[in-house]
Parts: sequence; C-alpha cells; structure tokens
Amino acid sequence: MLDDRKATILRAVVTEYIETAQPVGSGHVAKAPEVTVSSATVRNDMAALEADGYLDQPHTSAGRIPTEKGYRFFVDHLGGPGRLGATETQQVRSFFSKTHGELEQMLSDTSRLLSKLTRYAAVVVGPPHEVATIKSVQVVSLTARVVLVVLVLSNGAVEKHTVELDDDVDELVVNAAGVRLASMIIGRSLADAASVEVDEDLTRPDPSGAEGGVGAVVRAAMAALRGEHRHDDQVYIGGTSDMAAAFDAVGTVSEILRILEQQLVVVSLLEDVLDRGLSVAIGTETGNTALADCSLVVAPYVVDGEPAGSIGVLGPTRMHYSQALAAVAVVSNRLGRRLSEG
Repeated sequence: MLDDRKATILRAVVTEYIETAQPVGSGHVAKAPEVTVSSATVRNDMAALEADGYLDQPHTSAGRIPTEKGYRFFVDHLGGPGRLGATETQQVRSFFSKTHGELEQMLSDTSRLLSKLTRYAAVVVGPPHEVATIKSVQVVSLTARVVLVVLVLSNGAVEKHTVELDDDVDELVVNAAGVRLASMIIGRSLADAASVEVDEDLTRPDPSGAEGGVGAVVRAAMAALRGEHRHDDQVYIGGTSDMAAAFDAVGTVSEILRILEQQLVVVSLLEDVLDRGLSVAIGTETGNTALADCSLVVAPYVVDGEPAGSIGVLGPTRMHYSQALAAVAVVSNRLGRRLSEG
C-alpha cells in the first residue's frame, strides 16, 4: 500500500497523463491543488513510485507516465463509478424512452449510444436465445395460405417464422390456432417448445370438416419452431472510429479492429473479465496480448432478475475511467430495465 502522499502524487500523475498523453514532470505535479509538498519532494516520491513499478520514465530527461500497476491503483481507489453529466444523463433518458422494436436493433443502437457517451469502442453482447422463455405468441394471417408466427422471448428478442400452408384458412381459424399454440408453448424455452408433442385432437382432421383447420396451422407452426434458430451470441460494436482516434500507432489500431471483428473472441473477452470479478481490465489483465495498450470497462445487464448479457467499452489504458465506469453502469442498468419491461 502507498502512503497518502505518494498516493496523491500518483493520482495527480495519472490524471494529468490521461488528459494530455504527455509525460508528466514533477514541477507540474507540485502545482496540482491536492499536492501540498515541494517540487523536490514530489520528484523524490515520483522516483520512489518508479522504483516500485507504478510509474515509468520513457526518456531520461522526460517526465513519468503511469504503468499498468499505476493505473490499477488509480482505478481501485476511484471509490466507484463517477456521475454522468447532465447532458449525458439526458441523452440516456431520451434514448431509452424512445427506443422500441426488435432486440437486435435496440442492442445495436445501444452500442452506438455508449460509444457516443465515452468516445471509445462500445460492445454489447446480446442475451443467448436458448435460455430465454417464450413470453407471447401471435399467429397472423398474411394470405389465405401463408401465416406469420411471432414469438416474443423473455430476453427481449423477437423471432418470426413465415409458414406456408397446404390449404386456404380463414382469419378466425388462424386466430384460434394462435390461442391454441400459445397455450402449448408460453413459458417454455425455445428448445422445450420445439419438443412439445402436438395434442392428439390436433392430429385429426378439423371437426368442422374445413380443409386446413386449426390443427393444420398449429402443426405447421410447430414444424417451423423445430427448425433452425439463432443460438449464437449476437455482438454489436459501435464507435470503432472514435476508438481508433485514441491510439497513435496504426499497427495497434489495426490489431484492435481485427480482434473486434472476431465475435467469439469478443464474447470470451467480456465473459472472462466478468468471471474474474473485474469491472475494469487494464492492459495484460484482458488476457489478450494484442490489447496490452487497452483497457476494458465491462458490466452485465440483468433481465427479469437474471444476468442476460454484457456491455463494455474498449479504449486506451489512459481512458477516463470514472466517466467510462459511470456510462457503462447507467446504460447497463437502463438496458436491463428496458428489456425487463418488454
């Protein structure tokens, strides 16, 4: 642990370096409002912080810059996320009051919102479909022989299946089939719903004698549910251009962009950080050597009391941590609430 004086000096160095991206000298640190000792004392303490691995001196005559260890101390002593400014708070409030429609579009828009708030690359991982339950079912007649089956899942996703029938059916039959289908599969997961056996009375010809009755529609809809579903994690990334502007080295930017294009790698990255109980991973803490100059701020979002997905921002190690933590915390909370509302 650092004593209070060294901790104050380290925080001053990190804060200044985050703002300027330039090595910080002892004379500048001595002028910081929270530092109350002489420039000579600051210089000695900065040398001690360098010897302990918190600071580095890139050139002999230059000031110091934080190391990964220095950033970690800084983040661990922030005292939690900061607060979003009034403008950013209004942006979030306005976004979630207006966002509607399918889950995929909402998550994509959320990634752009988060990137706009932080000016870093934002990642939103959608909830896995296989653990979601079916909240509602609608069967809608499109033509005399084509119906649309719409499933709304507990994670906010919407699945649509267009079903072709062998015979004409009228709208009353389609509505009755929708009611019957709902009674069979609401509350089940997609996997469970696909394995539901069709009642014996629906396997016989319609009692009315009408061609293509309720049973035909239900059987066709169930066949569609047994088809392929999108079980892969959906990853939405916004603001890569903002993130790229934060790095000087073109090679670093190219490597980061390459990683962000690999969906499985991104999902594993966020999950691994969360599994280790971290909300911030700095440099090599991400577990990916290509991200040694990056930091990742990540949080889960909760739908109906259960963890459903994760969001995060990826930027340089000299990111504005307090602002990034605040943005991720607020957006993850509002996204979870919005999806829980349906």
